[in-house]
Amino acid sequence: MIGKYLLDTNIIIALINQEPAVIQRISESSETAISSITVGELCYGARQSKKTIENLAKLDSFFAETLILDCTEVTGKIYGAIKSQLRKKGRPIPENDIWIAATALQYDLILVTRDSDFEAVDNLILESW
Repeated sequence: MIGKYLLDTNIIIALINQEPAVIQRISESSETAISSITVGELCYGARQSKKTIENLAKLDSFFAETLILDCTEVTGKIYGAIKSQLRKKGRPIPENDIWIAATALQYDLILVTRDSDFEAVDNLILESW
């Protein structure tokens, strides 16, 4: 079983920053995963920070205990459908967010995020922690 929730980058940052509400929600659910796109966003952020080595070490510990979902051909097809739908609506969102949304839809997961851009994606179930 893949799980129930796909955690967006901003939720992982909140977890690493020890936000009590996020820690509690994650501790209540062992059914969480992240996208490989989120791995890239987090590693980029760590490399741009003043505490690069410390932040990369925290991420490595987190990644070792986390289910990471890679993009596949199916993800790519869903990405294409989402991007087309958003263009028709005149509601573009960042490319990485489209990939993350596609991953959530592919695996029928609830996307946990604080980013309102995702509201433009049809059939995507969202929660904010």
